[in-house]
Amino acid sequence: MLDDIGVDSIEQLFAGIPERLRLRRMLDIPKSLTEPELLEYFRRRAERNAAGYASFLGAGAYRHHIPIIIDALISRSEFFTAYTPYQPEIAQGTLQAIFEFQTFITQLTGMEVANASLYDGSTGLAEAILMAQRVTKKNRFLIAKTVHPEYRAVITTYAKNLGLQLETIDYSDTGRVDTADIEKRISDDVAAVVLQTPNFFGTIENAHEIADIAHRHGALSIVNVAEAMSMGILRAPDTADIVVGEGQSFGVPISFGGPHVGFMATREKFVRQMPGRLVGMGQDFRGRRAFVLTLSTREQHIRREKATSNICTNQSLCALMATMYIATVGPAGLRETGEQNILKTDYAVQQVRTRTVHDVLFNAPRFNEFVIQLKDDLAARSRKLLQNRIVPGLQLSRFYPELSNAMLVCVTETTTKAQIDAFVEGLE
Repeated sequence: MLDDIGVDSIEQLFAGIPERLRLRRMLDIPKSLTEPELLEYFRRRAERNAAGYASFLGAGAYRHHIPIIIDALISRSEFFTAYTPYQPEIAQGTLQAIFEFQTFITQLTGMEVANASLYDGSTGLAEAILMAQRVTKKNRFLIAKTVHPEYRAVITTYAKNLGLQLETIDYSDTGRVDTADIEKRISDDVAAVVLQTPNFFGTIENAHEIADIAHRHGALSIVNVAEAMSMGILRAPDTADIVVGEGQSFGVPISFGGPHVGFMATREKFVRQMPGRLVGMGQDFRGRRAFVLTLSTREQHIRREKATSNICTNQSLCALMATMYIATVGPAGLRETGEQNILKTDYAVQQVRTRTVHDVLFNAPRFNEFVIQLKDDLAARSRKLLQNRIVPGLQLSRFYPELSNAMLVCVTETTTKAQIDAFVEGLE
């Protein structure tokens, strides 16, 4: 190789690097380890992890029970690539699994068509806004302040160079979006009204009423679902035009923050403006059922100005996990899990109200999260809880300065009564 590029030695190759920047000694790293020594090294490091804590964190990433069959099936070697199944002749299994994912999403959202997954909930919501702009040819959006604040930050990043006008709608004392504020500010130049249900405070929004308001003014209704498990028990937002969200709750472990899997569903009349790709079902030349990628209007496949997005892949492995999860637990399992979330959260709320001096804000229907306004210092209280091996909820002043000393608490079916009681005792 040196001969081909016309130099005589490695020294000559690196001649352009100043001497003062060159390392003239061996790297200061430990000696190589044998396999048993390496395993022991990682075992000692693993012992330093904090284990056995009860966690009350939610805010977009949720702990749910994952049946062991999911891990067993997803570990099969044929699933270990997320590469796009461009060649249907050798990818029928992957294509069918994605088709099943799309089918489940349409059933859960009440929409007519869903795509083959998105990166995650936050970028999915941003894509939904860009889709609404393409459909309506309007640039003004009303976004509920109760939408996940990090999702709103991603939307701002997407929109800032595209001439989109984003306006925030405040919440009322119930913790829901202020419908009177929407009525006052909506007009015929609004592309879409965006809300989240359950919202960031865990409160269930009246998505159907807000969809009616949007439609009366020629705007679309976009509903974001950051906690997918809620769709197993709450009424589907079937009056919306675009339903988008995060599917991590369906069998995807939290894994220190990722990966996640986004989903998007819409009405069939908007399908050609949907980003990403879809899998369609048809017949091969022998009349057998066959699956194939369709409507992949991405920048690799079409002129840039005609593309619906620059999404270059889909979270197919995570979408497959979600498909396995939904197929395993079924409609009854989803509903039972949803009931467990609601009942345990209600128990926690009642215990906080009756056994502590702290206030539970926003007296409205909720799913598995609620807000506590502490009477004493939140930081000190959180440190005390951590000392008792309890991870407290999220400090809301980080995103909502008006909610100083308030904590967002999450309770799922994995939270035990003993853990809830210990948490409440830590607040007494």
